[in-house]
Amino acid sequence: MTENDFLTGDYQNLPEKGKVTWKAPSNIALVKYWGKRPVQIPTNPSISFTLDACATTTSVTFEKKDSKDDFSFDLFFEGKPKEGFKPKIRTFLERIEMYLPFLKEYHFTIETSNSFPHSSGIASSASGMAALSLCLMGIERQLNPTMEEKVFNAKASFLARLGSGSACRSIKGNLVQWGEHANIPESSDLYGIVYPFGVNPVFKSYCDTILLVHKGQKQVSSTVGHQLMHGHPYAENRFKQAFSNLEKLRPILESGDLEEFIKLVESEALTLHAMMMTSMPYFMLMKPDTLEIINKIWQYREETKTPVCFTLDAGANVHLLYPASEKEKVQDFIKDKLAIHCENGHYINDRVGQGATKINN
Repeated sequence: MTENDFLTGDYQNLPEKGKVTWKAPSNIALVKYWGKRPVQIPTNPSISFTLDACATTTSVTFEKKDSKDDFSFDLFFEGKPKEGFKPKIRTFLERIEMYLPFLKEYHFTIETSNSFPHSSGIASSASGMAALSLCLMGIERQLNPTMEEKVFNAKASFLARLGSGSACRSIKGNLVQWGEHANIPESSDLYGIVYPFGVNPVFKSYCDTILLVHKGQKQVSSTVGHQLMHGHPYAENRFKQAFSNLEKLRPILESGDLEEFIKLVESEALTLHAMMMTSMPYFMLMKPDTLEIINKIWQYREETKTPVCFTLDAGANVHLLYPASEKEKVQDFIKDKLAIHCENGHYINDRVGQGATKINN
């Protein structure tokens, strides 16, 4: 599909008012994307596990208004007005108006909440923009009830990407690939697709415990970090590495080779942060406790042969990945050795999920 496939004509019989609610999960990338071109186009492809417990629930109440000159919306986060979020939402609406021409017809009340701490490195922008996009698509579906499910999901992913790149991987589950790759059928820079190749059952029930090392705002936003890849001395080799790692991941996912999975996923995580530390200006999002956790994971894996590994997003928190069959053992390890390195001892037990869900109002 191209951008033109997501354009639509004038709507007839716009409803006077209504309400739509969606719950969209976060995701954790296995092969990372870092660096992008306008508008929200990735410089390399990526693939992620869709999560389950870490999610954003968003309701959009819409009511027809007299003036159609501008966007009109109120925004509430966790039940309170959130003026600081409004500029980002306005930019998003400006980007998507040509694909949803009804946006200026309504006043919107957007109510959103997370099941996890905002700005904690759990990709809240991904789940948030995915949930909002699905709500807006829910309105369009009322105007175009014959829309096919495949088109609905692709367009929701396309719109979400225009708000936050990784949000396009939070529509479906359980493995979602984003970014054009010659050897992945139907892959696109415009939206995410469900990974089209065979996946061993071990990865369909994988666990992800997010160790909350730092819950505060990151010192450097992901948006700024992406821009620092322009002119980065190692950027081109990094982009080639990501394409190559997606190729390497295919037989790993199909066979269930956990040893090779661990090597690739941990390498990707460390490479992401290496790019941050070698950009100009350089910066570091890992904290001392991030490194303590990584070293303890390595030691535990060596001593017990338990196939547990880590990955990182653009932040200090550690995603501990392991098969569901190892959950009881790994939970003891977390409580005994890792929780001490988490802020206030907090961590979130999550798992691979199936994607966003519509909530009936």
